[in-house]
Amino acid sequence: MRPIPRQISATLALLALLPVNIYSKDKKKDADEIGNRDVGKGINFYSIEKEIALGKGLATEVERQARIVDDPVISEYVSRVGQNLVRNSDAKVPFTIKVIDSDEVNAFALPGGFFFVNTGILMKADNEAEMAGVMAHEIAHVAARHGTRQATKGQLINYGTIPLIFLGGWAGYAIRQGAGLAIPLGFLTFSRANESEADLLGLEYMYKAGYDPTSFVDFFEKIQSLEKKKPGTISKVFSTHPMTDDRIKNSQRNIQEYLKAKPEYVLNTSEFTEVKTRLMAMHNHRKIDDKDVNRPRLRRAPGAGGQIDDESGTDKKPKTDQDERPTLKRRET
Repeated sequence: MRPIPRQISATLALLALLPVNIYSKDKKKDADEIGNRDVGKGINFYSIEKEIALGKGLATEVERQARIVDDPVISEYVSRVGQNLVRNSDAKVPFTIKVIDSDEVNAFALPGGFFFVNTGILMKADNEAEMAGVMAHEIAHVAARHGTRQATKGQLINYGTIPLIFLGGWAGYAIRQGAGLAIPLGFLTFSRANESEADLLGLEYMYKAGYDPTSFVDFFEKIQSLEKKKPGTISKVFSTHPMTDDRIKNSQRNIQEYLKAKPEYVLNTSEFTEVKTRLMAMHNHRKIDDKDVNRPRLRRAPGAGGQIDDESGTDKKPKTDQDERPTLKRRET
């Protein structure tokens, strides 16, 4: 065996001292590269066109069984928030976003960009950023093509099994939800690696869209607590990938390591509160349960003017342009 020339040996020794990320940077951890990275690569028997066609067929079944909210104000708002996240994602398919009238805390995106959000998400979220965090996570599953990649793995394991959906059979290829909705299990249950990737990508998408990524963690910590107090709060599909303590810690670490702190983030908008009020009225609820009794609140001093709502105890002062501005959350330095 010939000895390595001294010049080449010196070059190799120098390269060994260089940081690995100089020549093998992981674009998935770089929010500035969103849209310029192929996060959906991998073995996949489904072309983009086939994936969209598949998702459209599954979405038709969902819409046939579910109670879709037809209120234009609610549906347009949720769709607009979702489309803004899609524009700030790696998704390569157009999205169709609809709202399901169900108290279950759930949201799911089918292959090809067919996305459904339960009203339970809006009712349990304290602000728009929390809702956006859930939506961004589901958008990440579509961007990374987890559904069809997972189905491909299943076919590789048992190549002789053709998905029953292509044979016209729905029974046996779905699980029944508490709301009486059949959801295709094979395209909605993901591996631990898939969930970890969707956590990271979703945080990046909401961050790029201007939301505070910590709101994603806040929401799932709250839902985790609610589920312990009242089992059944989370739908069966949602609970197949629960926000465990490890995932919460990993998300917190990802935020600190890969997302540069911004001076301010959008936390809430007046539209979120209005839509939530509309939903409460639609469900004949008496008041919005979106206030944390422990968080700071402003109270008008006696004689400061303004009318007080007798029922809610809040100001009835007329709306101003200031009311329409989004609530910004400043980062502490």
